[in-house]
Amino acid sequence: MLGPRERFRLASRILARGIAYEGPDFSLRPPEFEPFEPPSLAVIGTGKRMGKTAVTGYAARLLSEEHDLVVVSMGRGGPAEPQVAEISPTVDDLLELSRGGAHAASDYLETAALAGVPTIGCRRAGGGLAGATWATNLAEGMQKALARNPALVVFDGSGAAIPPVDAGARILVAGAHQEPDLVTGYLNAYRILISDLVVLTMAEEGTDHQGVAEAIGEVKEIPVVATILRPRPVAPVDGKRVAFFTTASPHAAELLDRHLRDAHGAADVTVSSNLADRDELRRDLERTDAEVYLVEIKAAAIDVVAEAAAESGVPLVFADNDVLPLAGQPDLDDELWGLADAARAPTAEAVA
Repeated sequence: MLGPRERFRLASRILARGIAYEGPDFSLRPPEFEPFEPPSLAVIGTGKRMGKTAVTGYAARLLSEEHDLVVVSMGRGGPAEPQVAEISPTVDDLLELSRGGAHAASDYLETAALAGVPTIGCRRAGGGLAGATWATNLAEGMQKALARNPALVVFDGSGAAIPPVDAGARILVAGAHQEPDLVTGYLNAYRILISDLVVLTMAEEGTDHQGVAEAIGEVKEIPVVATILRPRPVAPVDGKRVAFFTTASPHAAELLDRHLRDAHGAADVTVSSNLADRDELRRDLERTDAEVYLVEIKAAAIDVVAEAAAESGVPLVFADNDVLPLAGQPDLDDELWGLADAARAPTAEAVA
């Protein structure tokens, strides 16, 4: 006799073996992953707004120090045909895309601009309980990546949807602010089972990140690194009145304000958490008296904030999100290098 919790845990283990799990009134099928020969990593998440793109960017910056690396990004706002963004598109480049009708704050453009690596943007629609997509052009994006003959490819998932590729290793991004039963329950247990590293983001003071890590360990023995995310302007803002536009929760506004003052020398900071709400965002812009607009490359960053900056003559600076492990946690860089090395190592079958 199985309760709901135990049934989902069993279903996750069966799906992780590539087997469907079916009953009288349900059918759960494992996502299908296409073969991909070059060394690769995939970054997946338990949901939206977990900091997955920040982790992808962090990994890409780090690993590109020694590897010719390409990121393939899959997003709901991705292009209808896979597009290649070369290193660091500028504000003007993104405005030109936006004015042409494209989503100029898509994840692939954020990664290219902030991580400084070539990124291929792909689209997906829909996402199943186990992370399969209803439709995606990732296969075409994979071919574009292969044409560049990279030493390593990093695939960036979308929300809880998993890139349908048989990556060499997977990094799961979950929120330390989430309940342990949510991070490990339902089919998130499946996501843990097919991953090789878990990065817990938003492990702020007061969160039970240790409890979440212990719950993950009950599903699978896997490295877990608890981290916090902090904005980092890509150009100096010291001594300036800064208006920061973000998708972070309004509850984080005071913390972000303090960080920009203390770590980056901003003279005064106002924080808008309405980057994904265009109407409220425009009202925030009307109320703002700032010398610099600081903005994450997400949601309405380009078509609203960058356009407002261009009209008013206020300088606009992009904000990256640094991924900072808590004291006493495993070394995130070592974990990422280990996964990259393992992905690049020849398999026993290949050697034979």
